Amino acid sequence: MSLLKIQLESQSRAVYATSSVAYPKGANVIINIDSMEQLGEVSGRCDCLEPFLNSRKGEVLREASEEDLTKRKEQRAIEEEAFKFCKRTAKDLGLSMRLVKVHHYFDSSKMIFYYTAESRVDFRELVKILARTFKIRIEMRQIGVRDETKICGGIGHCGIELCCSSHLNEFAPVTVKMAKDQGLTLNPTKISGVCGRLMCCLRYEVEAEKGAAQTEENESGEPFSKGVKDE
Repeated sequence: MSLLKIQLESQSRAVYATSSVAYPKGANVIINIDSMEQLGEVSGRCDCLEPFLNSRKGEVLREASEEDLTKRKEQRAIEEEAFKFCKRTAKDLGLSMRLVKVHHYFDSSKMIFYYTAESRVDFRELVKILARTFKIRIEMRQIGVRDETKICGGIGHCGIELCCSSHLNEFAPVTVKMAKDQGLTLNPTKISGVCGRLMCCLRYEVEAEKGAAQTEENESGEPFSKGVKDE
């Protein structure tokens, strides 16, 4: 049994799936994850990580056929059409929302519309119109600016892929105090990420210092450092 890293179109961050076949990198496969079938591309093999992996795992069902790839291509066309139609309809209904992404699940179980909004949006009429037009179950999912960046992906100040779209499983609190304790400039443009919020990586040095201090204390019996206390 192999553990494969799979890149799905529904999200920027890869997922992991067990497989009885060691498919090569670049292979298109159909996986079952969260009780739904999705099409993904194998980006690597991670057998050594399985004992330490706590995040959700899927199961590779089979290698994608030409028919599967054609089906997904048709779904992408539907997504593009649905995106334009939803934006136009929301505007006609006077809804204050910003559509971010539309994803049509491979098994045709539903189509999700990701959007941001400053306040609660009554999208009941919009959902009725979308369901009637596309003949599929519709889910409207409101997300925050950090989630929007996670979905869309991008490159950080460091020049590599954003942490939220590459490996972070969840968002942890980040405070200005963390930047102060590291002696960093408090210029918002320097410590803010693509999403406009404080960079997630500001926590890394804080957590590393806490870990080093705890290790030193365990080895010597004397506290080496008090570390940094989160606000």
